Order: sequence, then C-alpha cells, then structure tokens
Amino acid sequence: MMTFLWPFAFLVLPLPFVLRYFLKPADKGLGGALKVPFFASLSQGLGNRADRISTSWWKFAAASLVWLLMVTALARPAYVGQEVPLPAKGRDIMMAIDLSGSMASQDFAVDGRPATRLDVVKDAADAFIKNRKGDRIGLVLFSDRAYLQAPLTFDREAVRKLLDEAEVGLTGEQTAIGDGIAVSLKRLEDRPAEGRVLVLLTDGANNTGKIDPMRAAELAKKMGVRIYTIGIGGGPMAIDTPMGRQIVNPSSDLDEGALRKIAEMTGGQYFRATDVQGLAQDYRAIDKLEPVSADPVHVRPEVALYFWPAGLALLIAALSVLIGTVPALITNRPLYKGPVHKEA
Repeated sequence: MMTFLWPFAFLVLPLPFVLRYFLKPADKGLGGALKVPFFASLSQGLGNRADRISTSWWKFAAASLVWLLMVTALARPAYVGQEVPLPAKGRDIMMAIDLSGSMASQDFAVDGRPATRLDVVKDAADAFIKNRKGDRIGLVLFSDRAYLQAPLTFDREAVRKLLDEAEVGLTGEQTAIGDGIAVSLKRLEDRPAEGRVLVLLTDGANNTGKIDPMRAAELAKKMGVRIYTIGIGGGPMAIDTPMGRQIVNPSSDLDEGALRKIAEMTGGQYFRATDVQGLAQDYRAIDKLEPVSADPVHVRPEVALYFWPAGLALLIAALSVLIGTVPALITNRPLYKGPVHKEA
C-alpha cells in the first residue's frame, strides 16, 4: 500500500504563489537598465514577443513541476507491506547437543525399528524448536570440542536444518560437556539476563575438554543462565548372551549426578529420557517451565520511495537549464535577459 509518512508537508505546496502575491514585485525602473547604442539590432536578435511568451510558459510549468515533486519527496512517500508479527519479549535459548561416538548407539526404537540416539534427538529437538515462536534459538554441537553451529536467531527453520545436518563424530568421539556449556554461555552473555536459557543434551560423562563442567555451571549461575540438562540413553534391558540371559545397561557411561547438579546450581532441572516418548515429554516439560512469550507486536515493513520524486525533480531542473542555455550558445545570443533601455 502506498502512503505518505509526512502528509502535512503538502501544506507548503501553495507557498510560492502566496509569496508572489504578498511580496513586493522587483523594481522594473531604469536604475538597473543596460544602455546600449545598438538597441535596434539587439532587439531583432531577441526574437518576437510570441517566442518570449512561449518560453516563459514552459519555464513556469517546469518550475511548478519541480516544486511539486520536491514537496512530494518531503512528504516521504513509502510502500507499506503487510503486517508482520514480532515478539513482544522473547527468550534466548541455546541448545547444546552431544555428537560423541556413543550417540550412534541404536538403543531406541521408532515405529518398531531401531534408531540411533542422535536420530531420536533430532526429531524431538526439531519439534521443540518449531514450537518456540518468538524466541531466539541457537545451536552448539560438541564432542572432543564444542563449536557454534547456529547463532541466536529468529530463523527457526535455519536452526532445524543445521541440526538435521549434524553427524555423530563430526568433531571427535569423546564428550566435552564443559566446553559445550562455555561456548553456549559466550553466545548468551550479551543478551538480557531474564530470558537466557541453555538446554544441554548428552548421553555420557565429561571426559575431555578445557573447562570442567562444574566450573562452567558456576559461571552460568553468576550470569543468571538457567540450564536444563537431559540425559539420553536406553534403560537396563535383558539380552541373550553365550553366558545366558543377562541384564545390561547401555547408559552406564551417563553421569546423571553431574547433570543433575549442573541443573540444580543454575535453577534449571534435570530430565532422563530412556525412550522416544520420554524425550518428547522432557521437551514439553521445558516448554511449560519456559513458556513462549506473550502476544506479538505487529509492524508493517516500509520501503522508502522519496528518492524517486526527488531524482525526477533534479532531472527536470537540469534539463530546463540545459534547454535554456544551449540554443543561446549555438546562435550566439546573449544570455542577459534584464531590461534594456534604448539610448537616444
């Protein structure tokens, strides 16, 4: 939709006519006349009266059009688009996902078929990201080291795509939980303190990295960042072995004590996911603990158009000067248009 942001600017449109009406006309007396002895021959070169009247008319029209375009530009014409919702106040949520070698374990089942831990995590996290309308979402991946995969952004689709492209062992086979927390905190430190959240998901224990997880958790506590930790992995199960039926625990490496302590230190909560439904429930619980922001504020994007009338006014003014000057130069006519007094 086309509109004018400063429509009151059109109030100055009749200003030149008002000034012409009220101001005293310029003195046309002989005080500034140019006395020349060859007036007759000069007057013949100036052309007849009809030519002068025609020239004055198009100059007046050009000047009026330039003034109209300049006032139009001053009124700031703009194209206003459809309403776009913006969050009134959203959270900043970093997601730290474990990509260590154990995330390739197939101790989950989806539709009756084995699935790796990472595949299940992708599906559950994808749904979580999709529902966080109005929040900024960022993504950190860690194994031997941690790195930023997606900065905090409103573009949830981009974050979902980057998570879907993650692969087990992308940066190693071990688990650097402390580094994953530290890199996430680095991206959150410049954000408003009341809305900073970290969701950490892992299936193991910290066994590498430069920063101890407890030290990173203390830093998160000072910053006011709440950390929600999720321990993932199948529960104890009975399997047949050459030694007979035995109970095994595929999540024996999971350090639940450390994850629980990290969550408690920062005001978050620890969740345990042993199956697909449990992981989905954990994310829904986080949704309730960190509800999505209130109703969004609607804005209309604006595209400025003032430069079109301003540019056209400049072009017309330049052409007017050019048209009025070039013929006189070609025909050697004098450019002086002031009053001429015939000398007796």
